[in-house]
Amino acid sequence: MRLSTQDAVEGISCFCELTVKQGSGIFLNHKIESKSDNQIVFEIDLLQWRTAIQSISKSDEGRRSRFDGNNDVNERRTRYFSSNMTIMKLAKRGGIPCLCVDGMAGSVEVYHAIPIRVMRVADMQQHLPPQINMPDVQLEMKNGKPLRTVVERLKSIAPQVYIQGSMDGNLVLRVDADASSIQTFFSNLQPRFEDAKSSSPDTKCTLKVDTKKLSQSLLWQQSNLSASSASLCMVENEMLVLHVLLDPASIGFFTYYVPVHFLSSSELQ
Repeated sequence: MRLSTQDAVEGISCFCELTVKQGSGIFLNHKIESKSDNQIVFEIDLLQWRTAIQSISKSDEGRRSRFDGNNDVNERRTRYFSSNMTIMKLAKRGGIPCLCVDGMAGSVEVYHAIPIRVMRVADMQQHLPPQINMPDVQLEMKNGKPLRTVVERLKSIAPQVYIQGSMDGNLVLRVDADASSIQTFFSNLQPRFEDAKSSSPDTKCTLKVDTKKLSQSLLWQQSNLSASSASLCMVENEMLVLHVLLDPASIGFFTYYVPVHFLSSSELQ
């Protein structure tokens, strides 16, 4: 299952891939059928989808049926919600294609029908991750030291932040104000030489990023999201990439692509 979204104003792209295989993915049961090699591509309002999912409680109360009687209808509805599952399915409601999200909020049945726009499978090619060069620097971030806390403080000082990373495991965030320059240092990060442009620990890279965009791409650090690892990938004068593996890693991953400002040779020195 692939999700793709892009902020047309800020230029930030996010791509997510979730495993749907039964037993190791996000679904207990999964079935999809279509004439396009069992692939369906559609567009959906993420805010409505998120609201629908958040409205469904995970409390133990949802495991009990609130229906009395022994008739067949109640029995089917009881089994439908008895394990406190969230059911998602594609269907038409009033002739409009929708993603239906059904579940329990406490002891109350909740049904959502979110309108979608069905697209051609070939259109997915326009929503794939951008093709970029191999990273100059790749560093694995520590879960216990979220960057966003620091970035939020720097955002009030300057609109842009300089990110200086090196394959020896060091990362520096720097903002320049009118009368001062502030730097924050992170050390002992794990360099990732796989798929990197160079295997030398002396390799360095400097990027200039809008502080607001960097903060937005780090929102997941202050949510209930559980990540097994997160890597910061830097491509000089091209892109900042944040790649996050979910916990457990078998569930999937998501990747942010953050645009950067061009730096001249003199600014890179």
